[in-house]
Amino acid sequence: MKQPENENVSAPFSLAGDDTPLARELADLSARRRALATTDVTLSGRTRVLTVSNQKGGVGKTTTTVNMAAALTSVGARVLVIDLDPQGNASTALSVPHTADIPSIYDVLIDEFPIAEIVQVSPESPNLLCAPSTIHLAGAEIELVSQVAREHRLRTALDEYLASLEEPLDFVLIDCPPSLGLLTINAFVAATELLIPIQCEYYALEGLSQLMGTVKMIQKHLNPSLHLSTIVLTMYDGRTRLAQQVAEEVRQHFPREVLRTVIPRSVRVSEAPSFGQTVISYDGQSAGAVAYREAAVEIINRDAAAGASDTEEGS
Repeated sequence: MKQPENENVSAPFSLAGDDTPLARELADLSARRRALATTDVTLSGRTRVLTVSNQKGGVGKTTTTVNMAAALTSVGARVLVIDLDPQGNASTALSVPHTADIPSIYDVLIDEFPIAEIVQVSPESPNLLCAPSTIHLAGAEIELVSQVAREHRLRTALDEYLASLEEPLDFVLIDCPPSLGLLTINAFVAATELLIPIQCEYYALEGLSQLMGTVKMIQKHLNPSLHLSTIVLTMYDGRTRLAQQVAEEVRQHFPREVLRTVIPRSVRVSEAPSFGQTVISYDGQSAGAVAYREAAVEIINRDAAAGASDTEEGS
């Protein structure tokens, strides 16, 4: 059948020499893929424990946790994800069974199970581990109230687990529920670093002052070593002025903590959990996967640069 004269069917596939926004976007993505393929990272050799938290819901905490973990694993790191959210979405995304009869982080917090007895290996990589959550964790907030050393129970168990390992972990990422209850406080006490995902939408900074107030309280009374090290801008849509303004505002408030890499809105990132996968394994060449891998490299390199700076000051 003859094509209409004003319809060029080959145009969408003929991007050579094209200067359309789509062509520029594809060219940029290809260049970033090539850059990642030749990037070398040097792990510090110590275990970094990061709590991923933001009491505002829907900002991408769990998505950031699992995809960052998989991205770190893809560049050679050994990573443990602790699923501290009763919804168990991180466990689902890593294809780790977390039915009610499976030992979980609940048993660690309430019944003092060793973490080694509940850790499972994700099918994605032998270097990607998960301490799963189950529905029992929903009642842990109430049960923890009467427990001895209730704020320190995760830290005590994690310290014992890390000390028992023959091959050390490079990262522990703790996925928190969207609240500032005892589960989140346990995560703050167990970690040395705080990673905050911030959605590039209206009200992005709402509640952040409350979160930072809680962090200061934890630093003063429970964990002086906790500090905000990383902010990740998520769900970024560069086509909207709003997203650009939010990014600028967050960078003005936290110039050293915000990663240069932003995580774009991505269909692939949203689809991946329904297949029990992270976006790294679901579609490793997609824009979302590339962004998470870039963010992982940046997190490692920033730590290496900070370590080198401390060494120079010490000498």
